[in-house]
Amino acid sequence: MPQTGDKDGPRTLQTVSMASQVLMTLKELDGAGVTELATELDISKSTAHIHLTTLVENGFVVKQNGRYELALKLFAVGEYVRSQNPLYRHGKDQVDELADKTGQYVHIVTEENGRAINLYQVKGDTSVSGTYQTTKPQQRDYLHYTASGKAILAYLPEQRVREILNRHGLPGRTANTITDSEVLFEELENIRERGYAYNDEEEIEGFRAIGAPLQTPDGDVLGSLSVSGPASVLQGERFEETLPEEVINSANIIEVNINMSNRS
Repeated sequence: MPQTGDKDGPRTLQTVSMASQVLMTLKELDGAGVTELATELDISKSTAHIHLTTLVENGFVVKQNGRYELALKLFAVGEYVRSQNPLYRHGKDQVDELADKTGQYVHIVTEENGRAINLYQVKGDTSVSGTYQTTKPQQRDYLHYTASGKAILAYLPEQRVREILNRHGLPGRTANTITDSEVLFEELENIRERGYAYNDEEEIEGFRAIGAPLQTPDGDVLGSLSVSGPASVLQGERFEETLPEEVINSANIIEVNINMSNRS
């Protein structure tokens, strides 16, 4: 069975790697035919067909009208993974309450392989709807331009932060995005001093957020909690004092819930 990888690094199976690429490409293309997938991955149509057929037989892909799409089996797997995460299990109710209280979007986020994973989000009654927010749980965000991401970075070891920056860089999203590493480290120090992070139109123009870290008693970072909304709503005392206090309080409750569960 073909294997890849450097002789000094981990060895991997080409077939598994290709199957992973097929799944991610079907997601990005919102489904595809054999020819389209082969062209996208630069492989032969016969190779694409073999991988698709194998994934169909194993229930990870379905074929409909000549096109291949991701199967709901992946949803079941994803729900299982999420339900095992302590942030989701012990933070879900608090996210619901904070969304009701603030009327805005509330998120629980964790970090995996240097990117942000949105574990759970709730739309408040007065928050702005949009495709971006509804598809956010499907994305793996950069950490440096969101309040939730910066709240995580601020409490990770510096070496780990530098590894993330070396791997993923600091791409800009708006004119306010921090794209200089030294400026980012200064911002992370400020976050540690005040206990929460701001996203001041750094991800989307006209959109702001406040995020606080979620940590173990030993200081290990589990993830973060954030509230986001239009800059016209998140401004003045509400943005600078009221919401930060509410986010920190909710984050503390989630931390206590997790810590108590670990002692039971």
